[in-house]
Amino acid sequence: MSFIFIWGMFDMLKCLRPWVFPLVLFVAFDTYVRYVAIYSDALATPAQALLAWWDLLWLTSDEGLMRVTLFTLLTAAMGLFIGASLGLLCGLVLGLWPRIARMSFLSIEVLRPIPSVALIPLSMMIFGFGMRMEMSVVAFATFWPVLILTQAAVHQVEPRLLEVSKALGLNAWQRMKWIVLPAMVSRLFVALRLAVSVALVVAVTVEIAANPNGMGYAMMIAQQSLDPARMIAWLLWIGVVGFAINAGALRLQKKINQRMGLNEMQAGSTA
Repeated sequence: MSFIFIWGMFDMLKCLRPWVFPLVLFVAFDTYVRYVAIYSDALATPAQALLAWWDLLWLTSDEGLMRVTLFTLLTAAMGLFIGASLGLLCGLVLGLWPRIARMSFLSIEVLRPIPSVALIPLSMMIFGFGMRMEMSVVAFATFWPVLILTQAAVHQVEPRLLEVSKALGLNAWQRMKWIVLPAMVSRLFVALRLAVSVALVVAVTVEIAANPNGMGYAMMIAQQSLDPARMIAWLLWIGVVGFAINAGALRLQKKINQRMGLNEMQAGSTA
């Protein structure tokens, strides 16, 4: 009986192990604010930030947590859909037709290094403030990683599969639908997870810099109002949202891999 109890305690400690480092940071930051930066107007304790988050959760105005979060997530998702769809399509074309890839190489290498936030002035001139401006910047930012990783995934498709498709007389659409896409699904999820993270980061950055909406703007308003508890609450909430989105993408990837009959080792090797 005691052995079972000890084994259960060991399993529980293994489950709690990932929370050790965040807990240490939490205690260290709380101690610093309480005893070192006690007169600081720029910092607040984690407990104060948690209370500020709780107040935001129950706000029903436009500054409420759910409305502000929904705006950022919706805008990031729409920009991600546009950028990832175009990136996937262009990546497939460049991967399947090397001649087109060689012709477009210079254009891609000139446009790809442009920081997405550098497009904010141009997007503001075209779309003004609001969702469309933010969507366009997010779409530009997510287009390039999806394009590059999709093109690389096409190149890593087993050449014998392509030879079989040619022997069967499949046209380009059939070869893409039945051979290429199923063979590169696991690698595409790497591009998707990267694009999801980029979309959230860029959306919040645009809101901080230019767009008077969303979580980034709410954090800036808290900073300008000299409300460090609310500012830190928004900062931590953005981290929690990003963690939840990444966890959801990982879960979806595992389900897709299971349906396709890939184990974790195979999925990792393809990624």
